[in-house]
Amino acid sequence: MTPFGARLRQLRAQRDVTLKDLAAALQVSPAYLSALEHGRRGRPSAGLVHQVNEYFGLIWDDAEELARLARQSHPRVVLDTAGLDPAVTDLANRLAREIRQVTPEAAARLAAVLDTLPRGRR
Repeated sequence: MTPFGARLRQLRAQRDVTLKDLAAALQVSPAYLSALEHGRRGRPSAGLVHQVNEYFGLIWDDAEELARLARQSHPRVVLDTAGLDPAVTDLANRLAREIRQVTPEAAARLAAVLDTLPRGRR
């Protein structure tokens, strides 16, 4: 499941909205929304995110948070380490090999380390 998919499912559950009802309101198929929620589809378009925000009445910080989650929700990430230090390439390959063993807690710790990197290097 992607971050966007998890939030979408949470919003639907909080407001007791079925996949079928949301799909009809957004003029997409229930299968598409299900695939978004389960990470079988790539990032949703900005237009769809806007529609979801409007449907659920999300504004300001909540709407921006949903857009941020959508940008971070590509289930098939490609890393280009060309020209970087060999240690960086090794790290990228190791993460790719072991990603299925990373727990949510370990992901949070890794994200905290990445958050300490200087802004110019991100």
